[in-house]
Amino acid sequence: MSLRADASESGGGGVVVEYESEDVREPSVKRSRSQPGSALIYLRGPKFLIYVSGALSMWGDRMWHFAISVFLIELYGRNLLLTAVFGLVVAGSVLLVGALIGDWVDRNPRNKVAHASLFIQNVSVTVCSIVLMLVFSYKQWIEQIWDGWLTVVCYTVVIVLADVANLASTALTIAIQRDWIVVITGYNRGHLAGMNATMRRIDQVTNILAPLAVGQVMTLASNVVGCGFILGWNVVSLIVEFFFLSRVYRIVPALSVKPPGADVEEACLQGGARRRQHVTSGRARGTQGLPEEPSERSLSLKAVAGLPLCFQRLRQLLGTCRDGWTAYYQQDVFLAGMGLAFLYTTVLGFDCITTGYAYTQGISGSLLSLLMGVSAITGLLGTVMFTKLRKAYGLVNTGVISSCLHLGCLLLCVCSVFAPGSPMDLRLLMAYADNSSASPPSPAAPGGGGGGGRMASQREKHSYPLGGGSNQPLLPDRSSIHWTNNTVLFDNVPSGTAPESYVSIILLFLGVITARVGLWSFDLTVTQLLQESIGESERGVVNGVQSSMNYLMDLLHFIMVIAAPQPQHFGVLVIISVLFITAGHTMYFLYARKAKRKSRQRRDT
Repeated sequence: MSLRADASESGGGGVVVEYESEDVREPSVKRSRSQPGSALIYLRGPKFLIYVSGALSMWGDRMWHFAISVFLIELYGRNLLLTAVFGLVVAGSVLLVGALIGDWVDRNPRNKVAHASLFIQNVSVTVCSIVLMLVFSYKQWIEQIWDGWLTVVCYTVVIVLADVANLASTALTIAIQRDWIVVITGYNRGHLAGMNATMRRIDQVTNILAPLAVGQVMTLASNVVGCGFILGWNVVSLIVEFFFLSRVYRIVPALSVKPPGADVEEACLQGGARRRQHVTSGRARGTQGLPEEPSERSLSLKAVAGLPLCFQRLRQLLGTCRDGWTAYYQQDVFLAGMGLAFLYTTVLGFDCITTGYAYTQGISGSLLSLLMGVSAITGLLGTVMFTKLRKAYGLVNTGVISSCLHLGCLLLCVCSVFAPGSPMDLRLLMAYADNSSASPPSPAAPGGGGGGGRMASQREKHSYPLGGGSNQPLLPDRSSIHWTNNTVLFDNVPSGTAPESYVSIILLFLGVITARVGLWSFDLTVTQLLQESIGESERGVVNGVQSSMNYLMDLLHFIMVIAAPQPQHFGVLVIISVLFITAGHTMYFLYARKAKRKSRQRRDT
């Protein structure tokens, strides 16, 4: 028995794909496992090769993302400016060209896309590592050339190469994890869920271990040795991944078959016309202005032909981006994808924001490292729960259950804002607003409200000072911290100072850690929905737009922190984060209701 997923009905205009239920090939799978030599067959099979290739790629990505932040901080005199610029460039570039990357993935053969992305990514990281090694080794000499402008050139080259590597990594992720996996599993829903969960487990483990490994190399040796270590890893990884992906492409003949699209220009024009057809068909039907349309179109083509070649190319790229976002909006899973993107606007994760706040509340580095390990375990439990729930209740219901679990756990974070030990003081936000129009009154001024001063002093007891004023930002100057795996470790945190109560911080991290079970289960649910529902000819462009949306919503949470940087504001950021997450899950609930209604109508007919 099989379940038919018509991509053309899902707004994609792709080919009709047969998705098998998980019990179709279960007997054959069991027989193959019981046969002698089945382990060797598995080790030579496409799934294992994809797992190894993905593990090598993810390990290299995690090492590089951690190391480049540290390198940029060290290069710029222990200042966060270059790191902030790099983060902005990376997010902005994916936001702008995500649809173009996906369209490139769609229009080219799978092996060429994978090999080109892999080559560009590893070569960019290798060249960037060489440049960093030279800068670290001859920094004083470089600073004296061209009145220091050569240093600026080196910074620019490093950021550009790192950004190119990230774009290539995005293309490789879209190609392998959103397209190859679907084909390798033979469109079997159960096998697809298993591969998705395994890849996510590999990602969770490498996210913890890879930064620790390269961090130890950099700590025990030097930054130059760390660059050399990353360089060597990328060279070896490039060779192994290239060989493994080539072998997978050879042993899975279906990977060589893609929807007709050899003529790039014709495919783009047909895709754009198809995506806009439902908008214009209603307008064109029954009108008498149809004969004028060809003349208007011909005039438009003549106007475009009169433009310089560079402007024609720019117009084509902008048209591709527009068509990509239009295709994304027209997908049946649009609300589910938007819901996943909204989950990126949050401070409730183990990033530098939350860990920086934890240090202001008296949490030690060793305890925070332990909490990160526990969070990794709960994330792995989320991948296990996803496979169990999907098999028992179906994919759409799994997303509903995961959403409810995620939101329920985050209620602990909301409670932490008002619990004993919380440093939240909304008057500081009002003071910031007043500073733009007038200077705030002195707290020692007559009639300044002694009761308010006493209340403020009580609140300040909950704030863990960082050796400066009472309103220290969540991220102080880099000279006082070490960076490890998105974690900030402070050197100059004064001892002997602790909040009156740890109830607030305990509730916060209890909510963050337990919520990761539902979070990763929900993430895997939406990922598989995108894989199953999007037409094969549009998988790349739609997933490219999805990556752009993820980066856009991730940027918003950094803007939130910039607007409210003090520990006393963190409670407000928690509430805003929960509101964004609630909005995201509400979008998924709307999608689930619509999908169930369509399913019932399909059964009735």
